[in-house]
Amino acid sequence: MSLLEDLRREGALRTLDHALALSLRRLDPSTPDAVAVAAALASLAVSAGHAGFRIDQPRALVDLALEWPAPAQWQAGLEASRWVARPADPADEAQGSAPLVLEDGLLYLRRYREYERRLAAGLRRLGRGAVEPDGIDALAPLFARLFPQAAGGGDHQARAAAVALLHRLLLVTGGPGTGKTTTIARLLVLLGARAAAAGQPAPRIALAAPTGRAAERMAESLRRAAQQLSAEGIEDGLLAPLATTGRTLHRLLGTIPDSPRFRHHAGNPLAVDIVVVDEASMIDLPLMAKLVEAVPDGARLVLLGDPDQLPSVEAGDVLSGILAAAGDGMHLAASDARTLQPLLGEVEASAIEADTATPFPARHVHLVRGWRQSAALDLAPLAAAVRVGDQARALELLREGRLDGVHYHDAVPDLLQDPARREHFLAHWTALADAPSPAEALALAGRLRILTAVREGPQGAAGLNRRIEALLADRLAQHQPRTRSDGFFHGRLLLVTENHYRHRLFNGDIGICLRDAQGQLMAWFPGEMPDAPRAFHPAALPAHSSAFAMTVHKAQGSEFNEVWLVLPARDSRVLSRELVYTGLTRARDSLHLCADPSILGTALSRHVSRVSGLAWRLGAGRSR
Repeated sequence: MSLLEDLRREGALRTLDHALALSLRRLDPSTPDAVAVAAALASLAVSAGHAGFRIDQPRALVDLALEWPAPAQWQAGLEASRWVARPADPADEAQGSAPLVLEDGLLYLRRYREYERRLAAGLRRLGRGAVEPDGIDALAPLFARLFPQAAGGGDHQARAAAVALLHRLLLVTGGPGTGKTTTIARLLVLLGARAAAAGQPAPRIALAAPTGRAAERMAESLRRAAQQLSAEGIEDGLLAPLATTGRTLHRLLGTIPDSPRFRHHAGNPLAVDIVVVDEASMIDLPLMAKLVEAVPDGARLVLLGDPDQLPSVEAGDVLSGILAAAGDGMHLAASDARTLQPLLGEVEASAIEADTATPFPARHVHLVRGWRQSAALDLAPLAAAVRVGDQARALELLREGRLDGVHYHDAVPDLLQDPARREHFLAHWTALADAPSPAEALALAGRLRILTAVREGPQGAAGLNRRIEALLADRLAQHQPRTRSDGFFHGRLLLVTENHYRHRLFNGDIGICLRDAQGQLMAWFPGEMPDAPRAFHPAALPAHSSAFAMTVHKAQGSEFNEVWLVLPARDSRVLSRELVYTGLTRARDSLHLCADPSILGTALSRHVSRVSGLAWRLGAGRSR
């Protein structure tokens, strides 16, 4: 029996993966089994979030003790196959129309290799933008007001803003509360002041994020920063750019109904001078490639993100690949330190690295200042332990109970069983249905959320949502007859699970069902302005589910005042330290972690790793 049939019999392949392998054999019956298997695995790899798969590590993708081909023989067979292209240069397009590409030990589906190549080329184009040292001296007084602790370069927020004045491609990373959006707010003020001093119009700014909620949250943060800066005496004219509305990446690029393409691309770039993108860890390979190509020559691209969060659900771990090529973000290039001396003063020698030629001239600043999530939640020690997989320290912190706002429940067989806890949840969800307006209901919805590691099972989002719907529908029916209609009811929270370009509703968008003034049940979703939500007839919605409970993946990019993070009673392959870290850092004021100690320990022992060649293409060495 062939290896392909072994994989099919073991259930390791999806129908789509198996069909690709069979199609190659139909077109050419002489196609070797090893080539057909490789094609199926390249397809499977994309579904698992990888850009491709390493032919010398097949068990990293399919952990089965099968008789895998020897790597050298497998490579020779692939190189000889008509179905496999082998570009001589990583910057070249793969020759011909072969559906597979073999490069640096990775086998790709052709389309994903092209996304990776295009992204690398686009990032290098932006990174090569001319350095702009003019006008630095004139900004020194304003810089000192915005960053009073900047002297010596020890303030990483000040360093990030200063470096962005010189470079067109900047990466700003850090955990929650380290001040990424605060830094960007002050950078935008500096860039506006610089343009005004040069007699130029104010820079055109675009704020974007992968999800609507993340975009709104960034815009809200910038508005709060503007209020703070105004109170500190910064002129209103310099604060005007901070009123920019946040948009999803899909809306920024311009969706085309019934098409995966966008209105803005390399041939029709965005009419902007600065693009700031938050939650960059969530952006998949195809979307990041399209975004970078749409940023015009001469514009700045600033990517904000937390590399310790879960990578994108779709293929690619783009942020990690870019960071691997950009360096550790803890040092300042010697040439930058000299140019920025009027702003940062004499930077300590230990914070400076020698100037080196690099094929990827991006700049990276990592923010490390330890802020609390809020006055009520002291999450930083626990997040630090989870981030590095320190099981003993994480459990010690949880069991001690000394972290403000952090509550550990080590034995919760049923989240909804306890009457007091159930009533707490129902009171919140009932309040959504009683809100005076859809806008207020949507705002109130962000105060509490149940997050799960898995979708199915007793502790999964789907099962919890079914039970919550039944409880809530019964509660609401006591006060509002005729609340349910074809599965929809007044007060039902909704989560969109697929993109609908015509309606501008995207995977991850959260809405709520409420009756309008005429008594018609409508689904309301955030609009361009927070106080102007958009209404849709429920029958017109794309694929969706309830959102009382959500998986951590779906909650990425959002924050909630109170988070209940529930891990399953049994081990699951989706459990990882990145999942736990992402889930607990969604909490703004209060975190309840429900997890058996052994399951939590298992999760923290796992590290998510994605196979990608992006870092290698950008000059960071061998693909991984």
